[in-house]
Amino acid sequence: MNQDDLAGLPVSVVPDRTIRVKIIDACGLACGFCHNEGTPVATDNIGRRPQEFTGAPGKTGRVSIYLRTNGADFLPARIEPDADFALALAAMRGAIETNEVHFTGGEPTLHPRLPDLVARARQLGLTVGLTSNGENGAAVLEDCAKAGLDRINLSVFGTTADELAAAQAPRLGSVKLAERKIAALHDTIDSALKSGVKVSANLVVPDISHASRVLRVIEEYGRSVVVRMLVNLEDGGASLAAMREVLNTLGAVPVRHVFTAGTSDQRTRYRLPDGRTLYAKSIRPVRLPETCDGCRFNNGVDCEEGYYGIRLYRAHNGPFMVGVCIQRMDLCVTLGEFVMSKMRDEVRYLRDQELLRLRIDHRSQIQEAA
Repeated sequence: MNQDDLAGLPVSVVPDRTIRVKIIDACGLACGFCHNEGTPVATDNIGRRPQEFTGAPGKTGRVSIYLRTNGADFLPARIEPDADFALALAAMRGAIETNEVHFTGGEPTLHPRLPDLVARARQLGLTVGLTSNGENGAAVLEDCAKAGLDRINLSVFGTTADELAAAQAPRLGSVKLAERKIAALHDTIDSALKSGVKVSANLVVPDISHASRVLRVIEEYGRSVVVRMLVNLEDGGASLAAMREVLNTLGAVPVRHVFTAGTSDQRTRYRLPDGRTLYAKSIRPVRLPETCDGCRFNNGVDCEEGYYGIRLYRAHNGPFMVGVCIQRMDLCVTLGEFVMSKMRDEVRYLRDQELLRLRIDHRSQIQEAA
C-alpha cells in the first residue's frame, strides 16, 4: 500500500487488458459517494440539455459525484446484447489489446439480458467480470455462470441494515429496505459460490471513523470470499490512514504487491494470522502523457482516480462512446473516432511503457503470482 509495504516483497506486474462497459444506469441503491461511471443519472436527466444535467439528487435519490465539473454531455443508454454490441467489442479489441470486459452500471444484475451480454462477450473470446451491489444476483448468476461469467466484485457497505441505510439518500435510507438489500447480498454470494463464479467483496474505507465497520465486514464476509479494501477517491490520505489502522489491528502481514501496468490500479496482498487473504487497493499517480498534460485536475490533490483505463458507454439514442476519465467526461469520443485517434495510440503507448518500466524498476522482486 506504500513504499514500506513494498520493501522486499514479491511483485507481480500485470498488463492492463480490460475494458469497463457500463451496460445499464438503473440501480436500486442511492449511495451518496457514487460516481456512476462519470455519467448523469439517466432517469433524473431525461429531456434535459447537457448544460442542464444535474449532479444533485433527483427523484431517484441517486447522485453522480463528478457531474457538476466533468463536462458530461450525453445520457447513458442500456446496452443490448445485439450485433451492434458485438461489433463494438470487436472494434475495441482491434483498437487496443483486450482480453477482458468488466460490466458496470448502475447495477449490472438489474439488466434483464445480462446472461446474453456475457455470452456475447465470451463468443469473442473475452473473459467477463462485473461489479455489483448484489441486489439481484441470486436471480441471474446461475444463468450468467452458464453463459461464461468468470467473477463478480461485490460492493459491500456494511454488515447491518443500519450501516447500509446510513450510506443511502434519505428516500432509500429506511432500515427495512436496507434489511432486504443485505439479505439479497447474502443470497448473491451463495448463488455465485454455488455456480462456480469467483467472488470478491470490495469495501471503500473513507476514514478512521469507519474502521470498526470495516473490521466487522472483514470478519463476516472474509470467511467465504476475498475482501478488498479500496481507497476513497475523495480523500485518499484519510482513507489510506484508516486502511493502515485496520491492517495493524488485524496483524496483517504483506506478502505480495501487484501493479496493473498502464493504469493507476495497484494492490497489496496481505495474510491474516488465521491464514485468510486480504487486499488493500490504492491509486498510483498514472497519467496519459499528452491527454492529461495541462488538465486542470492534473495535480496531487484534484486528480482522484488518475488514468484508470478505458470505459465503453452507449449514448442515449446515439453511438457507443469511449472515455478515459470520469472526472473529464468531456474527453469522451465516439467509438469510431477513438479507433482512429491519437488517444488510442497514447493508451497503447502508456500500457507498453508502463509494463517495461515496472518490470525494470522491480526486476529483483518480480515473481510469478502464487
